Formats: sequence, C-alpha cells, structure tokens
Amino acid sequence: MKAMNILVVDDDPEIVSLLKRGLTYEGHAVDTASDGSGALAKVAEKEPDLIVLDVMMPGIDGIEVSKRLRQTSDVPILLLTAKGTVADKIAGLDSGADDYLVKPFSLDELSARIRALLRRRKPAEADILRFADLSLDTSTREVKRGGKIIPLSTQEFSLLELFMRHPRQVLQRDMIYERVWGYDFQGESNVIEVYVSYLRSKLESDSRPRLIHTVRGVGYVLKE
Repeated sequence: MKAMNILVVDDDPEIVSLLKRGLTYEGHAVDTASDGSGALAKVAEKEPDLIVLDVMMPGIDGIEVSKRLRQTSDVPILLLTAKGTVADKIAGLDSGADDYLVKPFSLDELSARIRALLRRRKPAEADILRFADLSLDTSTREVKRGGKIIPLSTQEFSLLELFMRHPRQVLQRDMIYERVWGYDFQGESNVIEVYVSYLRSKLESDSRPRLIHTVRGVGYVLKE
C-alpha cells in the first residue's frame, strides 16, 4: 500500500509519539493534533487520507469532532477509546466514525485496522451498481434510492457495495467481516448489526420497503 497522510489526534503526548513513530516507520506521512479544535483546523487546512481520533479529550471531544467532520467529509475515522462497552462503541460509530479501538491496544492491530480502512477507501474500477430502485456509483461514491441521494460513511458505503455486488445471495457474517473490515473482529459481533441498522435507517427513509434482510444464524441478504 502506498504511503498515506494520517492525522493522529490525542491529548496524551506519549500515545501521539508512539503512533507517529510506528506509522512513520510503515511509510506514512503523519501529522498530529492535541485536541479537537486543532484537529478540525488541520483538516480544514488539508484533508488527510485517514484520522486516528481519541474520544476523551478536553474541550471538543472526539465524538463531537467526528460529527462535525461528517457534515462535510467522508474521510475514514478510527476512534481510540478508553471505554469498551457496547453503548460507547455504538455512540462512536453513530457519530460517523468508521471503526474503533479500545485502549490499551497493540500497534499491530491499529496498523491492521488502518490498512483495512484505507483499502476500502481506495476506488475500484468505476462502476454503477443497481438493484431495485437503488443505485451506487463506485467512482463518485454516490448512492441514490428513488433518485434521492443518500449520504453514507466510508464503511456504510463499503458494506452496501458488497451487498449490491452479490444481490439475492446470503452473505455469511465471516465473509462480511473479511470483505468490509479486512480482519477478524475477535468476538466484537455487534459491528455488523450496527452498520446494517445504519444502512436500513437511511435506505428505508420515506417508508421505502426493506432491501437488506436478516437470515437468522447465518448473515444477511439483499433482496426485494
């Protein structure tokens, strides 16, 4: 994978130093910020390819930063959090973040998650996928249902693209993990449910019929 520009945001100088050294060693260009205001200013100046963002920071915390960024940007966001409850993780994902990692973490796992996010962001061969009244443009990353544009985060887009490349096929959970996230979540089984819920809420606005269906004990299927 080619070198990427990564913004690391954390108020702990030791963590910032650790991540900067590790990611620089892997060939990435790393910029840093110590708080939410600094992060927003850095992104406004030049949008990075990915943001590693701490949740617990004074002033503007990581959740609020993520929400503000999602108003204008689809840059991949990996949250770092000291809280590992399901509610905390869902709050982070609900803010628009694409992934989360609970402290303390290993640098190897962080790197694997970053690679997975960057792989999903890399555009594939331009293609327009269609199913029922839903369309997905892999080049412009524009999703429409019934002609109405539906804004999606990076991971939401990747998950929907996977479904639309395999219409009417039951996709097992392990396959979804591998194709969308690129690694084993090691028991964090709520992630797929969370993102399917996000997609459904967006795709089913205006009382449109459900397209993503649950196959209990197996996975999910895109069908009329």
